[in-house]
Amino acid sequence: MTDLRDVLRARTLLAPHLPETPMWSYPVLNAVAGVEVHVKHENVQPTGAFKVRGGITLLARMEDRSTGVLTYSTGNHAQSVAYAARLFGVPCSIVMPENPNPAKVAAVEALGATVEIAGATMVEAAGHARENAARQGARLISPADEPDIIAGVGTLYLEILAGRPDLDAIFVPVGSGTGAAAACVVARAVAPGCRVIAVQSAQAPAAHDSWRLGEPVQRPVKTRVDGLATGSAFALTQDIMRADLSDFTLVGDDEIHAAQRLLLTHAHTLSEGAGAAALAGLLARRDEFAGRKVAVVCTGANAGPAELASLLPS
Repeated sequence: MTDLRDVLRARTLLAPHLPETPMWSYPVLNAVAGVEVHVKHENVQPTGAFKVRGGITLLARMEDRSTGVLTYSTGNHAQSVAYAARLFGVPCSIVMPENPNPAKVAAVEALGATVEIAGATMVEAAGHARENAARQGARLISPADEPDIIAGVGTLYLEILAGRPDLDAIFVPVGSGTGAAAACVVARAVAPGCRVIAVQSAQAPAAHDSWRLGEPVQRPVKTRVDGLATGSAFALTQDIMRADLSDFTLVGDDEIHAAQRLLLTHAHTLSEGAGAAALAGLLARRDEFAGRKVAVVCTGANAGPAELASLLPS
């Protein structure tokens, strides 16, 4: 299991490459929510998402980079690995499932990685990536079952809890679960009174259902929120969440879209759907947290053209 020592080592590795991201509380957003909300702005990372912390940590700790790296992703993990690969001069290939976010494909290619579209779902894309990695001899990087990725992501929760050690809860969106698992690792060590609450789309509930059932399950992916579009759970993140996650909330895609608009209008913040899921989860439970201090992680801002258009008034 990843522990706080791993996260502290990751913080040292990341320091030359990534500055601390801001966290702000917006009075007009607090008034709507009835909660003192602190928004952690991972949307301002160089890749537009929090996952870059994990990608750099993993590549920095790789002993042999000569074979290159290969991974599968709907976009933000792909950009994380591609960004880190460029930083360390490592060949990088990405497998994405069909109909990917075009903005994320363009971003990955701009970072110098090659992109292959294969498989109708993330599960099928993962199988294709495993075959490619075995054939090419490349290092296959899992989107979640990587202790170094969780350690790197954990650094954002060190920043949150250093800034606000009095938080009652942190809401974290879940696709693969690295964010929620990392939050559990850090909160357990430095703020055991702070609850970690995961949020996932009800239209892609694999991680939620796996956590509730205590065993990995696959579920259909019907969400339009591509950062949450995972149809199966990951063993490592599930193990950590089962040990320390306080609760897991499902929200609808329409609730996530409403939270995106609220971030835009009340917190001057552009988010992709996954980046607004934490706020959607909090709003679904606002009565429970009324008057309390809560952080929500805006995990990313990589919205595609259609998604951006949908946020503007008609």
